[in-house]
Amino acid sequence: MKKTLSVIIALFFSLSGSLFAQNQQAEKIMLLMEEIPVMGLSVAVVKDGELVYQEAFGWKEENEVPLASTDIFRIASISKSFSATSIMQLVEQKKLSLDNDVSDLMGFEVRNPKFPEKVITLKMLLSHTSSINDSEGYFTLDAINPAKNPNWEKAYNDYAPGEGYQYCNLAYNMTGTIIEKYSGERFDHYIKNHILDPLGLYGGFNVNDLDASKFANIYTYDTKTGEFTLSPAAYAPRKEEIANYVENYSTPIFSPTGGMKISAPDLARYMIMHMNYGKGEQAKIIKKKSSKIMQTPLSSNENYGLALWKTDKLIEGKMLTGHTGSAYGLYSAMFFDPQEKFGIVVMTNGCDSTYENGYNKVIRETVNILYEELIKN
Repeated sequence: MKKTLSVIIALFFSLSGSLFAQNQQAEKIMLLMEEIPVMGLSVAVVKDGELVYQEAFGWKEENEVPLASTDIFRIASISKSFSATSIMQLVEQKKLSLDNDVSDLMGFEVRNPKFPEKVITLKMLLSHTSSINDSEGYFTLDAINPAKNPNWEKAYNDYAPGEGYQYCNLAYNMTGTIIEKYSGERFDHYIKNHILDPLGLYGGFNVNDLDASKFANIYTYDTKTGEFTLSPAAYAPRKEEIANYVENYSTPIFSPTGGMKISAPDLARYMIMHMNYGKGEQAKIIKKKSSKIMQTPLSSNENYGLALWKTDKLIEGKMLTGHTGSAYGLYSAMFFDPQEKFGIVVMTNGCDSTYENGYNKVIRETVNILYEELIKN
């Protein structure tokens, strides 16, 4: 699919109904979409602690339905921050400690067989320093449960817990289970009741609780053919699995590691809460101390804290805090500066997968356009 610039400009005018298309950021984003294959882009910008810009470009449904800023995306790994935020709430309530032994929390042994005496803590789980990996899969807890998987030992790396870093989706599906077990609420309900609703946000981890007409279709892009292919699994309802839900074990069905569905503007409002160290526009979600713990790197090379990391590779000369996501063809980013009180959210429901300086090129260039035109100037 190759869209002409004239088509994008006409589409943008139809969406905005205003002269916003004359603004530099819109023109530059549309030019970017002309140069690099992109299905659709939804963006939101926070400046001085307030949401100042939101817009959508391109297609929600290829060549059929324009994308709107109110459309919601499965945001992939940015979802992890919702799980970590929930853990901090439970820590504040003294229902959990970041130093808890994950074996005790899960109800089955979680020990690296090469270092059986080394406790794997909740903090290690959240910071990807647990020595657990995704080699046995992460869509079910059976992957790491010795009673369910004869190959469970393969789910551990060769280094001791706390002494290395490897990004691990299974760790966050385990985290979701811990949230469910120690809050007494099903994972998706907990997130809605204690984060989304207090902040006045529309979204969630359960596809069946959301308006499907708002879903932005997600597409993978084939660099060889130049074509986009729909990824229907991104919004799989999993109704049968939910009907047979096993409390405190089936949690990965909701993908705490990557299953949040939310719009760019509402994700920006959630981001404002982290930017303000736990205080959102409508409610205080976690204490300042808890928020700072989340934003403090625990791995020197990766600069990863608890579902938030620091980077100076997204915008040159700026140290930002946030997270990215990628799944099914979607790419997303949420990054902010808690000192200067600005932040940017960018989501694409399908684009060329080329990376630049560690980030998807479309995401990185869009972030820089928005920074240059709406924040720096």
